[in-house]
Amino acid sequence: MVPEKNNLLLEVKELVKVYGSQCSYCLKLTGAQAERQLCPECGSVVACNRISLKLHAGEILGVVGESGSGKSTLVRCLYFDEEATGGEAYLACYGEGKINILQENAQRKRYLCNYLLGIVYQNPQLGLNFNFSCGGNIAEKLLAAGVRSVDQVRQSAARLLVKTEVPVERMDELPGNFSGGMQQRVQIAKALAHNPPLLLLDEITTGLDVSVQARVLDLIRQLQHQMGIAMLVISHDLGVIRLLTDRTLVMKNGQVVESGLTDQILEDPQHPYTQLLVNSLL
Repeated sequence: MVPEKNNLLLEVKELVKVYGSQCSYCLKLTGAQAERQLCPECGSVVACNRISLKLHAGEILGVVGESGSGKSTLVRCLYFDEEATGGEAYLACYGEGKINILQENAQRKRYLCNYLLGIVYQNPQLGLNFNFSCGGNIAEKLLAAGVRSVDQVRQSAARLLVKTEVPVERMDELPGNFSGGMQQRVQIAKALAHNPPLLLLDEITTGLDVSVQARVLDLIRQLQHQMGIAMLVISHDLGVIRLLTDRTLVMKNGQVVESGLTDQILEDPQHPYTQLLVNSLL
């Protein structure tokens, strides 16, 4: 059953990520208006400067910005690859949406990653174990989510590979034998193994040939339509954002400078930086 889109799934409040010692001036002297992310007082890098967002069930939310804007750091904090310096994040399907997941202990964070969150990285080597077969990578996620039957694991892995258009007869091959586009498909299959309500996609078409990009994006649209899964899509490419997302946040120097419906932002951008991004696409 596809979830209702008006149900709030994820809420992020004032998320902060600072690399360095951090001083009292870091958040004041950096950001979009200051045109910098390096604090002039202490030299810390403010990757995310009080980022807030809401994502509803079944919705695809885009986050766009140039390289270094902090958008990938945002995703890494939400998947606990990085520890947020401050802020709050709530999942409606966890603790009745009342527990700040950023402050949970390591064991609870593992539970969240194993059951409620999925991620697909730009670099497949971050999301896949290249010493395991493709089926073994999916099995790793299924085992972490509590599946113990070998037959059930292989059947589920085969089903996921079919769903992501990876030939089942190649299930026992290593990811290194696959093309970049096929590796991304295996990553997607692994991320969907435990049927999470939220999927994080971080620059997943970067470095792929244009024709391969189109097939991967088409696959994502099909899966979202079939499963009704909510997605947070990180990209520097407005073409990807236009094709996939319902709403979009625009990030610059660690801050959100504009947000709204994707069509509205692309057709009538309000912030000068968004106007620059849109004009560069034309």
